[in-house]
Amino acid sequence: MGWDPVVLFFIFGLVAGLLRSELKLPPALYETLSILLLLAIGLHGGVELAAQASPALLWQMLAVLLMGVALPLIAFPLLRILRFGRIDSASIAAHYGSVSAGTFAVVVAYMVTEDVFFESYMPLFVAILEIPAIIVGIILARGLSKQTHWGELGREILLGKSIMLLLGGLVIGVLAGKEAVAPLEPLYTSMFPPVLALFLLEMGLIASRQMSALRSVGLRLVFFALLMPWLGAGVGLMVGAGIGLSIGGTAMLATLGASASYIAVPAAMRLALPEANPSLSLAASLGITFPFNILIGIPLYLQAAQWLLTGASS
Repeated sequence: MGWDPVVLFFIFGLVAGLLRSELKLPPALYETLSILLLLAIGLHGGVELAAQASPALLWQMLAVLLMGVALPLIAFPLLRILRFGRIDSASIAAHYGSVSAGTFAVVVAYMVTEDVFFESYMPLFVAILEIPAIIVGIILARGLSKQTHWGELGREILLGKSIMLLLGGLVIGVLAGKEAVAPLEPLYTSMFPPVLALFLLEMGLIASRQMSALRSVGLRLVFFALLMPWLGAGVGLMVGAGIGLSIGGTAMLATLGASASYIAVPAAMRLALPEANPSLSLAASLGITFPFNILIGIPLYLQAAQWLLTGASS
């Protein structure tokens, strides 16, 4: 079986960037691609949520919310052991407690390609996981300080692009229903892979630009950026199995736990912790963790979910 062409687009962008090619995507195109992906994920999730909503979903949402609190609390002491400063440790921990919508888009495409069933309301969990890690990260850095402008920060988080697009798509899908959304269905079916491929081409170019920052901070950040996905995936596997998700859903939650935000959290941290060094967080999340998950992690998380759930049932 050949390589996944969507992943090859990311490798192409990464190699082109490392070779200092003149290849560039227009900034407006990158913005458009990210909007289409997030809306498509949200819309598809909303359509399925309307058909599958149940009281059990509330319990699952609470468990995922607690997972979002736990992840930065795992990352923070590890970063402190690796001798990063308190503010930078809290900022990086917030990035790794939150999730990568780009990684989620890739794992959706991977599950569809492999014909693995998953709960299609998973986009709801993406939105839930974006928020708690930011709050925990700020508390880890400052405590419950009066100097933190929580109202302004809450507006930045809730009205940020990724949350608004995901939740907007979810609400539209729920209110409209499957039949009314049918004319837009190509947005999350036939159009999704080519849009994702172009998005990953740009992400490869962006990731290549973070490699220079990694050289300046040494092996400590590289070690963390390779270790934390395994810890986060382990938490996601335990939570997914505990709340009764399918093998595909559990693998997707593991992937979310293993990922790190590079859209919503950087904007929030810039506002709440301006003294934190953003190059550390972006170098780790985009330069190491994102490529690791795309190239290696996702298939391994699926295998782990299969072993965990089939072993538990046998």
